[in-house]
Parts: sequence; C-alpha cells; structure tokens
Amino acid sequence: MIALLLALLLQTAPPQTNIGVPGRIMQLVLPGTELEPLPLDVNSPIVLRVLATWPHGTELRYDLEYYGLEAGSFDLAKYLKHKDGTPVEGLPPIPVEVSSLLPEGQVQPNALEPTALPRLGGYQKTLIGLGIAWVLGLAAILLVGRRRSHVERDRVRPRTLAEELRPLVQAALEGRLARSDRARLELRLVEYWRRKLALQDKPAQEMIMQLRAHPEAGALLRSLEEWLHRPDPPQDVDLARLLAPYEKVDMAELESAARA
Repeated sequence: MIALLLALLLQTAPPQTNIGVPGRIMQLVLPGTELEPLPLDVNSPIVLRVLATWPHGTELRYDLEYYGLEAGSFDLAKYLKHKDGTPVEGLPPIPVEVSSLLPEGQVQPNALEPTALPRLGGYQKTLIGLGIAWVLGLAAILLVGRRRSHVERDRVRPRTLAEELRPLVQAALEGRLARSDRARLELRLVEYWRRKLALQDKPAQEMIMQLRAHPEAGALLRSLEEWLHRPDPPQDVDLARLLAPYEKVDMAELESAARA
C-alpha cells in the first residue's frame, strides 16, 4: 500500500533535475526481492545507483541516485533488476524528468542577426575592398589545406581510446571534471574492461570490485576515485603510464562492439 502511494505521488509530481546534475529519491519502498541497477551501458541516457537498502516489513526501502545524460522523461524502474535473477514484475513506475538548460532542439547559442553593411564608394575604398577580399581568399586557401591535411592524417591513424580519455582524465586530476563527463569517463572504462575481461555475466557490483582489483583496469579507476576525494590534486601523476593500456584501442571498433 505504501509503495502504491509513493508511486502515485511520483506520477503526479516526478522529480526534476538538469542534465549532468544528480537527483535523488530517498526512502522509496518497493515490493519484491532486493533490487540493483542494470549493468552499465555506454548508450544509456540514465546512470542509476542504489545508495542504500533497508528492510521495510515484507518489502524493501531504497535511497536512489541518478544522473541524466540527455533531456527527457524516464522511468527508473526500467533500469532496475532483482539481484536473485527473478523477473521484475509488479514494480511501480519511478518517473523522473531531466531538463536541458538550452531550449528544446537547440544545441548551440543563437546566431547573430545579419545587419546591412555600409556601401563602399570611391576608388580608394574599392582598392581597400579588393585587398581585404584577396587576404581573406588566401586565408581560406591556407585553412582548407590545413584542414585537408588533418583529415588525411586522421584517416591514416584511427582515434584511440587513450585520446578520448586524456582530456577527461586531465580534468579529473585538476578537480574540474563535470558530473556528466565523470559518468561518461566511468562508462567508457567499464565498457572496455567488461568486454576485454569477459565480465558481461557478472553482477554490476561484483564486476566493479574485480575491475578495481585488476592490475591494469584498476590503476586508472582507483586513481580517479582518489583524485575526486582529495582537496588538492596530486603533483606527481604519470598520465602516460595510466593511459598506456588504452593507446592501441581503436575507438571505432570499441563503439561498434558496444552497439552490437
């Protein structure tokens, strides 16, 4: 009965948060055996964690925390499963709203409104205009050539996972990693090692513990946890050593495997 009342309350007034900002649902009573989040998926729009669990009569009471990686309406119940492997049945919806700070459909700031330029007049102004056009044309040729060389170089050498992780790891080391980027970084690492070590069938909590203890996978994961809980960033970190296991991992192949 309490679970039903809580479900009705969530349906009428779902919690709201912004992309990358954590939201929490506390003291939520749910029926059935103990629940846990589904395994992490790099394509999932929601990152869900169970913070704590307590007995509540014949049911269980939960504290949940979630991050939205894209805007929309989501049901957290769809991201939970029973630890004992029994089917999830009779679970009430747990609706949440994730909003974007930009207007719907807009992914960049508004463009400047075009304004009329003053007309050039006279021989001197004509020469000035031709000179500016010549300089702009030369700059365009140089930029196109440079961009083409970059494209050709990228075609020869594919982007690696280390290049994807380096700016995120550097931001974590300096204490300026956004929550949404932290979730993306953790998902990238877990997805790579989960496939490499064949841990797809392991429960999420057991898989994370094995990754932390692994000599290669755990090095960067443990360092990230240490940096995020230290008031001052360490000064003697060897990023090249931490990122060495990811230098030869092709991002295109990794993303293709994640979609499969």
